[in-house]
Formats: sequence, structure tokens, C-alpha cells
Amino acid sequence: MQTNFTPEQLADPDIAIADKILRSCVHCGFCTATCPTFVTIGDEDDSPRGRIYLIKDMLETGVPASEPVALHLDRCLSCLSCMTTCPSGVDYMHLIDHARVRVEETYTRPRHDRALRALLAAILPYPARMRLALRGARLARLVGGPIGSGAFARRLRAMLDLAPARLPLRGAAERPGVFPAEGTRRARVALLAGCAQPVLDPGIHDATIRLLTRMGVEVVIAKGAGCCGALTHHLGKHEAALDFARANVAAWSREIEAGGLDAIVTDTSGCGTVLKDYGFLLRDSREAEEAARIAAFSVDISELLIRLDYRPSRNPEPGLIIAYHAACSLQHGQKVTEAPKILLERAGFTVAEPRDAHLCCGSAGTYNILQPEIAGQLRTRKLDTIRPLKPHAIAAGNIGCLTQLGGAGIPTVHTVELLDWMAGGPRPAKLPSAAAPAAAPANLPPGNGF
Repeated sequence: MQTNFTPEQLADPDIAIADKILRSCVHCGFCTATCPTFVTIGDEDDSPRGRIYLIKDMLETGVPASEPVALHLDRCLSCLSCMTTCPSGVDYMHLIDHARVRVEETYTRPRHDRALRALLAAILPYPARMRLALRGARLARLVGGPIGSGAFARRLRAMLDLAPARLPLRGAAERPGVFPAEGTRRARVALLAGCAQPVLDPGIHDATIRLLTRMGVEVVIAKGAGCCGALTHHLGKHEAALDFARANVAAWSREIEAGGLDAIVTDTSGCGTVLKDYGFLLRDSREAEEAARIAAFSVDISELLIRLDYRPSRNPEPGLIIAYHAACSLQHGQKVTEAPKILLERAGFTVAEPRDAHLCCGSAGTYNILQPEIAGQLRTRKLDTIRPLKPHAIAAGNIGCLTQLGGAGIPTVHTVELLDWMAGGPRPAKLPSAAAPAAAPANLPPGNGF
């Protein structure tokens, strides 16, 4: 793609990066076939190629973002399926991130939109605030009453629909601490506690900690580490995202200096994608070198379990079918595609994959709140491809996906909860009741070193 930035514009490092990305696009259109919004809406401006043209025009002219530009960029899920498909290696992720910041800085959104985005940014990254807000949402659902039919009302209804009927008890990862390895210590890792997951489903972190400590891994919840920054990052609130990233880099750097770390682990793939990008995100800050080191240390829990040579200690119930939903942030953002399926099969489950597995379920951080209609269509499409598999449960590696696909009559469980169960942990409470699993064969090979 030909660009026409002036030398003065290219003196801005961000514009120089955008220019390089734009020039790598060859207009082939392969991305349109795998873009969830284009497949759903059919508008070229709601495809990666269309958005690239909109971004190019906005950046080249230097004019404030318009309402149509904001609309079509807001509709992007940042699922990054286009990057998996693109034969030219267009770095769409960093281009859309930069464009979102530009929109946030130059476009005046309607008042209700500004208010909702500010509310989400002020609540979701903070577990205590989020817990309080969810209690309020639960009360609002109990009271009921008309909400209205406008854009704000539809978004409010989407927020209420996503709120759990009851909040779970606090989990082990809620506060900083160290969970010692059982037996000889093979590794020491930091686990990202994050923000939403400890509130919505603390059992996921609990399963991760149980499984890793049984495998001889010391798990640290570092003091000062919190939200990864993804939620504010995708809202275009750049400085807030940088602040979260800096806090995490500082917290984990202290742990590396104090006791050493073999990895920084995420069991929420949406967070993992951002963690692995900390080197780019903080490239112009004084923490740049340390951020790059933290990014290189970051692994998804499935990657770590493959490295540790995970093995089950019991067999699953006969015929238990698990539909594996590949979270976009894991398959497209981190390029981790085979590890979760290998682990589930190694644990003895029958793993089934839906057709169009590359398409997003519609969660995408706050997308299912800000774009409830499109998110709802994507959820329906995803569930329609899963139901024919007749699974006993849906497994995924991201809390957003699990929440989005929940409530449809098929239990949703994190992959690590199933793996923990088969390696000696408790049965996931969401699974349908059945007979207890039998003992595993005695000739299973033991795990090897880190």
C-alpha cells in the first residue's frame, strides 16, 4: 500500500511505525474471509482491509477522527484472526491499537458513550470495585423493571446479563503470597492474578496453583502486580494501560531480583497477549529493557505445562467429550494452538473442535458490553457450531470466553481446571454429575525436568 506521510509526520515514531505497517498491506483481501465482523455484517469498512484504509486516511490527513471512523474501529474485536490469515505479515494489532488512541484523543463521543467507557475503565481493572459493582448488578437484576431501548440501555442490559447470579468466594490468588512447591522444587514462577478473573471465577487460579505446586513449582503472587492493562489498552486509554504495565514490570522485576523466576504465567489468554507485548508497549519508556525481559518470561499456562511434561494421575469418565474453544487471544494473539488440545487429550478427554474455530465468540474484553448486538450474533454462531458436537463441557483458556459462552446449557470450564482434576485435584463443580474417575494405569511415565 502506498502512503503519503510528510517528513514532519514521519518524525513521530508512532507514525513511522504505522507507515511501515500500512506499506506492508497488499490489498489481497484474505483477511476479509476470517474477520468476524465482516462475516457478520458484510461491510468492507468492517473488515481489516477496510479499517486499514480508514486508519491510513485519518493518520495521513491529520484530521480528528470522524464518527464513521470511530464506529468502524470500535466494531473491531481485536481478535487478530486477520494476522493469522495475512500472507504479508501485516502487524494489524499495533496499527489498530495506535488508531484507537488517536480516536480517543481526537473524537468527542456521545455523552453516554464517554460515561460508560469511563465507568468500565474505573471499575473493571480493580477487583474490589468490580466485586462491589457486581453486587449492585445482582441487586438491579433482582429488582428488575424497564431499562429502555436506546444504545445506553442495550449496553446496560448486556452488562447485567453478564453479571453472575452470585459471586464466588475469594480465591487463593486474591492477595500477594507464596505457594510452596510440593517435594523437590523444579521451578519458581509468578502467576498474574489480574483483575476480572479473581472476582468472576477464582477457581481458575486455584486450580493453576494446585496443579503447579503438585508438580514441584513454587508459585508467587507478587505484591504490586495487578491488571495487565488490556482492558484500558483496548479502550484507547493509553496512559492508564502503561501505568498498569509499569506496575507489573516493577513487581515482577523485584521478584526476579529477590528469588529468581523461571516464568511469568498467565491462565487468562487475553492478559497473556498483552504481557508478551510489554516490550513494544513500553518501548519508549525508561522501563523498556526490563519490560522486554518480562515479556520474554511470559508464558500461557498450557505452554508451561507442556514444558513441565504434564501427566494425569487418574482417568476421566468414559465418553466425556470436551469441546475445545480456541480463544482468539491464545490462537491468534499468542500463536498457541496445539498445547491445550495436546494436554486435554493427554489427560484422557475426547477433544472435539467446532467448525470455524478461528472465529471469535464475541467476548473480546469489553466488546460484549460496548457492541452487544454483534457480540450476541457471534455468540449464537459459536454455540451453533459447538452444539452438534454434543459435548459435556466447553473448555477454553480465557475467562472472557467462558463468561460469554456460559448460560447456554453447556458447562464452561477452564482447560486448567480439567487438567488439575485429572492430576489429583477436585472435580470442576460446573461439570455434570457422574461416577468418580477410576485410577490411572500404573505405567504412566513420570514427568521430567523443567
